Amino acid sequence: MDISIVIPLFNEEESLPELMAWIDKVLKGREFEVVFIDDGSKDESWDVISKLSSEYPGVIKAIRFARNYGKSAGLQKGFEAASGKVVFTMDADLQDSPDEILIMEKMLLDGGLDLVSGWKKKRHDPISKTLPTKLYNWMTRRVSGIYLHDFNCGLKCYRLNVVKAIEVQGEMHRYIPLLAKDAGFDRIGEHIVSHQARKYGTTKFGLERFTNGMLDLMTVAFVQRFGRKPMHLFGLLGTITFALSSLLFLAIGGYKIYAMTYGLDAKNITEISAFYVALSGMILGSQLFLSGFIAEMVSRTNPARTDYRISEKLD
Repeated sequence: MDISIVIPLFNEEESLPELMAWIDKVLKGREFEVVFIDDGSKDESWDVISKLSSEYPGVIKAIRFARNYGKSAGLQKGFEAASGKVVFTMDADLQDSPDEILIMEKMLLDGGLDLVSGWKKKRHDPISKTLPTKLYNWMTRRVSGIYLHDFNCGLKCYRLNVVKAIEVQGEMHRYIPLLAKDAGFDRIGEHIVSHQARKYGTTKFGLERFTNGMLDLMTVAFVQRFGRKPMHLFGLLGTITFALSSLLFLAIGGYKIYAMTYGLDAKNITEISAFYVALSGMILGSQLFLSGFIAEMVSRTNPARTDYRISEKLD
């Protein structure tokens, strides 16, 4: 199998026949499969997929969720089902152009890349969507060190071993390049793709995608850097917090002793607000340190803690 195309969808009954005909036209003569993941659609999407399966025998695989789980869940199950040497992802709303498939495949294989991400340089979206997207992409570049212009573009292609090595959960579909890099696949390219205006229906994502995206970015960044060594973060923060708070406490106590020794007028320690700041800091530092120990214990019981991707091996 040359190419697998993974297409998660939710209520896209109008666009599916046109999308499938477009893909078939582009890939005529090639061995390919299309993996549709119906994410609990409430319309007739599943019936349309069933009909398309009979029109394109041996080409379509389909999975139907009992309810809406989100795009990440759809991509994960699609990746598990994919078998092509090159795996594409694209949206079902006709905003991603199948005409880009062969160009991106050539770029991936000839360039020795692990994945190629699409870049919708010219977008047909309102400014209320494009401005937050630019901010989100800027922050993601800064945090990840991966200099892509459009992390959230649905049109991407991967080598098969890349999608089999990563796990997409929550709403991590935005950060698949980061997940791939963390798994050791850091040969990442970018290709400018055409962006079509939505032809049918409305977008399925609301404004919450921006707040969720930022929270997921923090999660990915933390897991990448400290997932196998949480004590390095919590222990360091706890030690610094406890040490600074202890110094403040000693300073308060030392001044009180000095004042008592030389008969100076000084408040009781419990009447000094800085005393409570120091006490709270010592408690917080201890909790952070203990959190690091607990996180280390949890990490060491993870069966995947010694799973490292090996690119080559000599016996």
